[in-house]
Amino acid sequence: MGASCAQRIAERGYGEVVLVDIVPGLAQGKALDIMQSAPILNADIRLSGTTDYQETADSELVIVTAGLFRTPGMTRDQLLLANMKIVTGVVNNIVKYSPQCIILMVSNPLDAMTYLAIQVSKFPRKRVVGMSGVLDAGRLSAFIAAELKVSPKDISPCVLGAHGRNMVVIPRLTTVKGKALTELLPKETIEKLVERVIHGGREIVDLLKKGSAFYAPSAGIARMAEAIVLDKKEVLPCAAYLDGEYGIKDSVIGVPVKLGKGGIEQIIELELSAEEKQALHTSAEGIRELIEKMVLS
Repeated sequence: MGASCAQRIAERGYGEVVLVDIVPGLAQGKALDIMQSAPILNADIRLSGTTDYQETADSELVIVTAGLFRTPGMTRDQLLLANMKIVTGVVNNIVKYSPQCIILMVSNPLDAMTYLAIQVSKFPRKRVVGMSGVLDAGRLSAFIAAELKVSPKDISPCVLGAHGRNMVVIPRLTTVKGKALTELLPKETIEKLVERVIHGGREIVDLLKKGSAFYAPSAGIARMAEAIVLDKKEVLPCAAYLDGEYGIKDSVIGVPVKLGKGGIEQIIELELSAEEKQALHTSAEGIRELIEKMVLS
């Protein structure tokens, strides 16, 4: 995922990209391969690979994809604790070499790792953001487009909450050419689409047998990076630390935010029904349980 993301960003020419990996030669080889595509694409690509965080010094944006995948027999708690150690080490190096950067978290479990990055870095909450909602919204749009046989460009999805089983999709605020999804599809069909989005990653893993999604996640990361680096002030669904918004405190959860040069420049609070608010709070409680396990550890 990291290499795919680096390729998308490098090809757009936003600036210099540095790939970091602890495996000797891996980041260097990936970077060399991507760099050699520049003449073919007629692109201005500035990209390198390293095992040394010092070469990332004074980065404007740092994207963290490091972490283990869940393997057969591994519990979610084991994955949480293993990636907690990895992410803590990565974030400490980020703070050491790029203390003014914005951190974009991708490591799983996404919401908990974003919370951890905020605690370890001690950065203001606006400078640490997680990629989850952009990916989930993309999956939802793709499935709706296939169902209704329309262009994904015509769809404006509304996805909140945790990345995973506690995701909160708001069908009445999801629109197709300006019309609410609830007016276009029966409830049963919408529920099937939402269920497929929730298990979107697992569906791909089951098909691939070995490996997991990286094309769509890397596209989501690049979209967020573009909003930040180009100061687009774009509203995207992202994992953000809430301090009272939506009635939720001291937790990270997916909500619409305005992304720009300063990171999260505004948290957008939607008008939710009582049922939708309860679903969001239930989602936040699930994330809180993961956070407490990290703290207890």
